[in-house]
Amino acid sequence: MSSPFPPRRNDLPGAVIDLAARIGAQAIPAGSADAGMVTLTQAGRMKRALGQDRWMAFTARQTISTGACNFAWRARFTPFGMISVCDALDNGVGRLDVTALGVIPLARTAHTAALMRGELMRYLAEIAWAPDAIFNNRDLRWREAGPDTLMVGAGHGAAGAEIALGLDREGRIATAFAPDRPRSAVEPILPTPWRGRYWDYRRHLGRWIPFAGEVAWTVDGHDEVYWQGTLASWATNLPVNASAPSG
Repeated sequence: MSSPFPPRRNDLPGAVIDLAARIGAQAIPAGSADAGMVTLTQAGRMKRALGQDRWMAFTARQTISTGACNFAWRARFTPFGMISVCDALDNGVGRLDVTALGVIPLARTAHTAALMRGELMRYLAEIAWAPDAIFNNRDLRWREAGPDTLMVGAGHGAAGAEIALGLDREGRIATAFAPDRPRSAVEPILPTPWRGRYWDYRRHLGRWIPFAGEVAWTVDGHDEVYWQGTLASWATNLPVNASAPSG
């Protein structure tokens, strides 16, 4: 009789297997032709620039692959959704475009190793929103770094990245941290400490998903939050394991 739980991966540290079990991560069924994909929608606010107190409200739709380091975040900012942003990583190519009225280009970031590295760090930090990637994305490299910290990395050379995931008292992902995420895709790169925080965990479709988060840069020793958001919806094309742990 087959096990109702995802198959154990021999290449994962024990603490990572334990994390996957706690948050209900699912594996793509053997022989399945479907690629794992998460789709979520968000609402929140984002600063216009660091050092300013002006915020812009947004709504966004994001897809995150659980089988490869790919994502696409498409947001519309007030007023009236006139400003659109596409922040994405697709097969090793980073993208950050800003348009007005959906067609008028305002900014397009050059495709550099720094952009790729920054986007890869974002993907790694958002595994909390795509927990099935723990089992299904074999491009990820995991290692233990303490009783409550796991390191996850991907990529190679100048575009390679690694971040630290901190666990809360329930053993779920509470924080993500990189000491040197690029603040710019072109010179000067400005490697800067960057951190995210998750909370409001809810059991949803057999997984434990955080429905709130924020992101900050550490500049001159001060953490400046520049993005805050909540989930309005979360869905996946992978099956729900009714036997997943309930917490």
